[in-house]
Amino acid sequence: MVTLVNNLAPKEQKSPSSAGYDAPVKLDTSVPPKPKPTMPVVSVNGVVIPETEILEEAQNHPAKNPGKALRAAAQALVVKQLLLQQANELGLVATPELDDEGRPETEEDALIRMVIDAEMTVPTATDKECLRYYNNNKHRFSSDDIYQARHILLIASPKDTEARQKAKAQAQSLTEVLTDEPERFEQMAREMSACSSSQQGGNLGQITKGDTVAEFEAALETLREGELSAEPVETPYGFHIIALDKKIAGECLPFDHVSERISTWLQAASWSRAVSQYVSILAGTAKIEGIDLAPSDGPLVQ
Repeated sequence: MVTLVNNLAPKEQKSPSSAGYDAPVKLDTSVPPKPKPTMPVVSVNGVVIPETEILEEAQNHPAKNPGKALRAAAQALVVKQLLLQQANELGLVATPELDDEGRPETEEDALIRMVIDAEMTVPTATDKECLRYYNNNKHRFSSDDIYQARHILLIASPKDTEARQKAKAQAQSLTEVLTDEPERFEQMAREMSACSSSQQGGNLGQITKGDTVAEFEAALETLREGELSAEPVETPYGFHIIALDKKIAGECLPFDHVSERISTWLQAASWSRAVSQYVSILAGTAKIEGIDLAPSDGPLVQ
């Protein structure tokens, strides 16, 4: 926009009443400077990736700060451009397929898939390889421990310091009483617990990992069967007095039950490594400007 500015010094200015509207005026026709780009120009073999595309792609790469999101987005688009250029080099013609929900691929997605299919062969994991992985990672194939527990919850918001202190003091008092008189747990749960389980005397039934908050789970892991928590357990909800009635340790699943899952995992890992290596080869022979493909957090190819 052109801005009209009266450049006369105050003492030289003449009012319309004395000089009319013929007083000398200079026009400021300077153009405001363009805003600086968010990041350097990114290109692959001379093909520029527009900044608008990088900003849009950044929404798919959540990060702790915008800079990391933009870097991840630019890397993803560089990889995409490398694969599309390779598809053109191979003379591939896009033949979109339908996904599991019946939606067609875009032409670009089809070309990328076709490049990878044409250039790579990923072997299926053998039974021997799957068994070796199973034996080295049995902890990954165990069922969760099962806890049968009761609790009394004295509720208090984390934002209410006074209520929090009051609930903690009350929970400590209850803990002392129940340590000496554990048979009163059900009665006190019915009378004082803010949890809906109070109607069952605080009984939570059988619970496994993920059924309760982390602080509650951590406390359960330290208790022995028939034991009451020595101190109130603090969680975002308030303070809990916990009694563990029974613990059923998780069991390792047989190899036959997980062999197919292991084979899928190993093949996916092998595929990911192969694609990363392939992209690295393409990048090594390409002229990439504005960013490098060294991953800062996690794998480059996802």
